[in-house]
Amino acid sequence: MPRSKQPGLNGRQRNDDGQTRAKRGDTLVRTLRGTYGSDFAEGRRADMRLDTLLEHEGVASLNDLLEGKGKSGQ
Repeated sequence: MPRSKQPGLNGRQRNDDGQTRAKRGDTLVRTLRGTYGSDFAEGRRADMRLDTLLEHEGVASLNDLLEGKGKSGQ
């Protein structure tokens, strides 16, 4: 199976070393809502950057946020 088509990657790709490529910190919440649904980061502004959202939620990565490891998921 091609690396970019593996299940569970949520549209992301793997680097040559097999690690999932990180989502850029300057990605906007509105862009992520297009991928993860309109309820992604409810109550947050659409023009908020991902790196700011992660900081506010107290998580290190988008994956951690999606798994509910942030403040609002506890």
